[in-house]
Amino acid sequence: MGTVRTTFDFDQMLSNAREAYGEELLRMADEGYDFIFTYTDNVAPSSSAGKLVAKYPERCFNFGIAEPNQVAASAGMALAGEIVYAQVFGPFLSLRSADQIHTDIAYNDVNVRLIGTHAGVTAGGGPTHNCIADLALYRAIPNLTVVVPADAGQCCKVIRQSYTYQGPMVIRINRGGAPNVYADDDYDFEIGKAIEVLDGDDCAIVSTGTPVYWSMMAAKQLREKYGIRARVIDMHTVKPMDTDMLLKCARETGNVFTVEEHSINGGLGGAVAEFLLEAGFSGRFKRIGLPDEFAVLGDPDEVYEYYGLDPFGIAEKISAALKAPRLL
Repeated sequence: MGTVRTTFDFDQMLSNAREAYGEELLRMADEGYDFIFTYTDNVAPSSSAGKLVAKYPERCFNFGIAEPNQVAASAGMALAGEIVYAQVFGPFLSLRSADQIHTDIAYNDVNVRLIGTHAGVTAGGGPTHNCIADLALYRAIPNLTVVVPADAGQCCKVIRQSYTYQGPMVIRINRGGAPNVYADDDYDFEIGKAIEVLDGDDCAIVSTGTPVYWSMMAAKQLREKYGIRARVIDMHTVKPMDTDMLLKCARETGNVFTVEEHSINGGLGGAVAEFLLEAGFSGRFKRIGLPDEFAVLGDPDEVYEYYGLDPFGIAEKISAALKAPRLL
């Protein structure tokens, strides 16, 4: 096992990062942290963030269904010296507010934390409401830090640490409940530093967000069914990425796989591939994620199983990749 206590041998325990971020912001406000909270429509009030809105209305601003306006105004408040937490419906954050993120927030390098909820296919609204190309956009924007918490407890750590973090940040979380990766909150966390959650020397699975749990369970399948000992890495910070951890995994295992709830184009897999190839990596590598298509409509768990992103599917893909003949 790794150096942290995980739920590897536990029954599945669910928590909700969309509830957790609001609860953490409320705790911070109660403790005297000074920040502004912006939101659109009723997405925030319908979750625990509604308690923050009710208790501290003077610091909370609702922009209706106008995400670009919200993002631009958040940048303006930050330019006036405020630290701003801005909760935005994730699919509309990246697709509708790209200009404002790029020009108003990132170009000005302001302290806005964009909390993009409903990541991946968790919104449940089909292609128009999926959030599967956002990481590709965020990675290409200078000054922008991108963090994808593995579970609700880690989300709280990100929210609190981001308060003193300099520069703009995107925090990407899912809509509903998801399995806990960590058995408790008693572990060191630092934005930009990946965490080894499971040891192994046959290959490394680098993942981010909820798929860290799927990867951990896939590692269990690989051990029990194929005798393959997979190392699992929580690459919670997609940008800037912990390249020291990537080099360590590549050198010690020789085979690297990535798992994400995002298109295989431009996301975590692309970032890892770009770095490893330029570093001279010649081992086996495969990106596991959503294919280059508009994802099918359905319950998130069913969609991920359809694309082989459940633990069994991930284990099968990795086993096949390790056996496949090399083309180079």
